[in-house]
Amino acid sequence: MKVSKLSVLGLMVLGSLQVTAEEVISKSVESIHAEAELGVILTTGNTETASYKGKLTVKQDTLKWSNKYLLDALYKEDKLDSGAGEKTTVTAEKYFASIQGDYKLNEEHSALFMYGSYADDRFSGFKHQSSVAVGYSDQIFGSGQSYLNYNLGPGYTFNEADSGAKDDSLMVRLAMAYQYQLSEHAKFNQDISTELVFEEGSNSQTKSETAVTAKLMGDLSLKASYSITHNSEVADDKDNMDTITSISVVYLF
Repeated sequence: MKVSKLSVLGLMVLGSLQVTAEEVISKSVESIHAEAELGVILTTGNTETASYKGKLTVKQDTLKWSNKYLLDALYKEDKLDSGAGEKTTVTAEKYFASIQGDYKLNEEHSALFMYGSYADDRFSGFKHQSSVAVGYSDQIFGSGQSYLNYNLGPGYTFNEADSGAKDDSLMVRLAMAYQYQLSEHAKFNQDISTELVFEEGSNSQTKSETAVTAKLMGDLSLKASYSITHNSEVADDKDNMDTITSISVVYLF
């Protein structure tokens, strides 16, 4: 009988601990939202090309933190018919990853942020570009129809050119995100960020994405976007600015 009572008591304690743990987890993680984007362009005939664009954005809200994880990729190859036969050439290949954590200062939008990014663009003239930054985040204005958020703070950039030359510099990072709800099923977004380096001869980078997203059905949407990446210091045979115009399907989950 004593063993039976102890067993029952043990099960009650374990059950209580399980319920408490579930409550703590549910209260600490308020929400997680993810957005997966995929665009494919294929051409055949006299010109054969294949372009693939993918993007994954995950946003997580907890009691004290608001986190954002981003993965972005672009790949393009062309098939050329030469005298010796068909030859496949890669003409674009870039990968980008970033993470930002905002520590909430109040129940509004004020926060202290930590940011890190890594970019590998095979045709940019850089082997890799990465940066870290810390600073202050807030919302300039917000309503049911639109909002404008910003991040501002100091940081450091780490760049390595294809030639092997390294460029590590202090910088100031400014990022702004604007959204306007065009209708119940459509929205406009403008995101822009700049990592400004004041040291002469060092690279400053600015990125922009302008997009319109329209809901198709359920969690499926169609997105048209125009992206710009500008580097102030590049090799002589490279352009300072790259642009991407794309139409892709977006799935929310």
